[in-house]
Amino acid sequence: MGRDREFDLIVWGATGFVGRLAARQLAARCRNGSDVRWAIGGRDQAKLEAVRSGLGPEAADIPIVTGDSHDAASMQALADRTEVVCSCVGPYAKYGSELVAACARSGTHYCDLAAEAHWIRRMIDAHAAEAEQTGARIVHACGMDSIPSDLGVAVLQKAARERFGGPCSQVRMRVTELSGGFSGGTAAAMLHGFEAGRDDPTIRQGMIEPYFLCPEGQRDGPERPGKLMSVSVEYDEDLKAWTKPFFMGPMNTKIVRRTNALLDYPYGRDFRYEEARLVGGGWSGRLRAQAEALVFGAFGVAVAVPPTRSLLKRYVLPASGEGPSQETVEGGHWEIVLVGKHDEGGVIKVRVAGVGDPSAMSSSRMLIESALCLLQDGDRITVGGGSWTPGSAMGEPLLARLTSHAGLTFEVLT
Repeated sequence: MGRDREFDLIVWGATGFVGRLAARQLAARCRNGSDVRWAIGGRDQAKLEAVRSGLGPEAADIPIVTGDSHDAASMQALADRTEVVCSCVGPYAKYGSELVAACARSGTHYCDLAAEAHWIRRMIDAHAAEAEQTGARIVHACGMDSIPSDLGVAVLQKAARERFGGPCSQVRMRVTELSGGFSGGTAAAMLHGFEAGRDDPTIRQGMIEPYFLCPEGQRDGPERPGKLMSVSVEYDEDLKAWTKPFFMGPMNTKIVRRTNALLDYPYGRDFRYEEARLVGGGWSGRLRAQAEALVFGAFGVAVAVPPTRSLLKRYVLPASGEGPSQETVEGGHWEIVLVGKHDEGGVIKVRVAGVGDPSAMSSSRMLIESALCLLQDGDRITVGGGSWTPGSAMGEPLLARLTSHAGLTFEVLT
């Protein structure tokens, strides 16, 4: 803070399902005498007024900012008015590019929930250099994609250095619990990626190339390209259970590898990282893992084929602005376990968990804490302007906020 701008923080895309939750979270965080000057923003004035009215009487005077995501001048005017923007306007490849460009030009800090690797790569290439000059910290993937993975690995490696004298060269993340639904914005981003991928080969490349998001000249390492839609199952000897592919894994692993590269390889240049969903032990666990993996693969094929994709859009997937029921949003929960192995044989485990629907409530809380971290913890953030990951930009300050205000726990188990 410190510059003479009208707002400290704008929640952009506040009329969407996750945007409404983010506005609600920020309103709750700014009660009791907070001096944060914040606003909600979007395209539709009437819908924004409805969102504001749902925030309670204490938020009745919260300003509303309108604009057009596709209009460069509109987004520039928005970025010039605030210190920080947190964006909820997925698919970001469709609605987010002009805002990132404007924030980079204005020196305005920015965070989002993007899980679109091809778009993040494009934003890095187009705007990281200018953001470095203006001081804008641009931080993508500040939700379930990919904060638990990114900060979970950081916590594990810190414990490994304390216990073993150095980092673990291999870390595996296993999703042990995942209860909730997903929003229309998440569905739209997934569908947009498949549709755009027909004409843009970089989208497919971004899905399978492990170091796709790493800096130029650092896009190699021990990991080999993955499969576009894997249905393989494996047995995890450490957790004694069968695993299946985890749909967020291709994105999360790229963010973790980018963090390692941006911080000059604190995990080592031979660091290996992968993710999967834990299913169960024994023959029953194997059969269930195989069945669920095949269903996962079949869904991927259905999304990729235009006729079945159209049917999914019409009858199965939530529409834009829609999301899980209130019961699902509030009753959801998630848990992951990371297992790190040191070259000399040591093993360390970290449990990360959260309350609330992972893709909606928990993600919106992570996003707001990321925005507040960019706004209020500048003296503790050790990097300047540029394009960053949550772990490389905010690290310990964000970890403290998440455990205090977002319902996350990070626990070293062994």
